[in-house]
Amino acid sequence: MTVTPQTNTDLAAIARALGPCDSVVICGHVSPDGDCIGSQLALAAALRQTGTAVACLLARDEEPPRDLAFLPGFEGLIPAARYEGPCDAFVAVDVPTPERLGDAAAIQAAAPLTVTVDHHAVPEAMSALSYTDPDAASTSLLVWELAGLLGAERDRIVATCCFTGLVTDTGRFQYQNADAAAFAAAAEMVAAGAEPAAVSRHLFQSRTLASIQLEGLTVAHMALSADGAAALSWLSLADFAACGGTKADAEPMVDVLRCIDGVGVACMLREQEGEVRGSLRAKDGTDVAAIAREFGGGGHVAAAGFTFHGTLPEAVAALAGRLGIADPVRPGEAGA
Repeated sequence: MTVTPQTNTDLAAIARALGPCDSVVICGHVSPDGDCIGSQLALAAALRQTGTAVACLLARDEEPPRDLAFLPGFEGLIPAARYEGPCDAFVAVDVPTPERLGDAAAIQAAAPLTVTVDHHAVPEAMSALSYTDPDAASTSLLVWELAGLLGAERDRIVATCCFTGLVTDTGRFQYQNADAAAFAAAAEMVAAGAEPAAVSRHLFQSRTLASIQLEGLTVAHMALSADGAAALSWLSLADFAACGGTKADAEPMVDVLRCIDGVGVACMLREQEGEVRGSLRAKDGTDVAAIAREFGGGGHVAAAGFTFHGTLPEAVAALAGRLGIADPVRPGEAGA
């Protein structure tokens, strides 16, 4: 494990602290992905085995990714803005800062005990007990370990949720973070009841027609740097409306760019109301987290994200300049 500035404890101490709690609230980051939701639901299942009342919250009052609806406990996710239940302890998973907690930040601030389990390194801890391992391929790997320390049975439910987090954050075990520890844990999860084929069918083989149509637009909007090492594309609100798509339908798009031969860095921009969400991926060793931090975001060396507070054309221009793309396809131009 790499020691990070915000780490002030270990998983065993976190397990001991959560043990006496009657009620635990678990929340991840805004725009949750498979690792975020999988980590929440896995930890919730483990804690419930010990008799703890658990609520899993969504950072924003928005529809979570429907491709994760197969996960046990998914239907019980509650928007933080609507939660009025008890909270002896607040556990943040896969999220390093209060800003990324969205509506749940107020609940965390009022909680008697705050805990973070994460793999995103930031300068300061936001919880009384904070454990962050940036070498972990997914937060769900840490939750898998924590579940055992809680004395819970790491059964099919816990395994399926943790495996989902692991398979999504390693890009189906294709990314640089798919190390020996990831494969060893995956084997344990499969032995405990996770079914790789079933998980993959839900995550990667059930795309909507809108997602396929958005992929076509992503390719149409794509621009490359002169040496072909960087790729940039975007989707506007009008694109989503034309296809009847949702932001979940756009999740695969950054990897559409990343998989192009010769591309080392890929950037995908998605317009939202009043802002633009950016996703960065690298396969050539470029630290895209450093690029994301230039725009107020963060993440990992090979996978990062940010929110651009401006218009889509402004975001396209800014990222094109940063990536050395001289003539991007600009929103609003003929054919765009």
